[in-house]
Amino acid sequence: MTWASWTTIGIYARPGTVRTEEVGVIDGDLSVHTTWSEGQAHVAVQYTGATDWFTMAGSPVPCASEEESRSFHQKVVEAMRDSEVAEHSLRELFSQ
Repeated sequence: MTWASWTTIGIYARPGTVRTEEVGVIDGDLSVHTTWSEGQAHVAVQYTGATDWFTMAGSPVPCASEEESRSFHQKVVEAMRDSEVAEHSLRELFSQ
């Protein structure tokens, strides 16, 4: 089985931006972790430095290759950083 993962820490998400399956909306200083395996990117977030990870709403997302999954991870990070349109951008990314 082939797999890969990426983590980006210290992303500030404004209120109402990041939706999770387990606890609803979270914000503040967050870390994002993407694991790619079997053609899917599984994306989770946590409060930076915490131990609990939460599945981002809409995850997993189909990604045919490791490269596509890495690109998807970066798009999620960039969307979270873009405070003006973050919520809209994240909804578009996870509605594939």
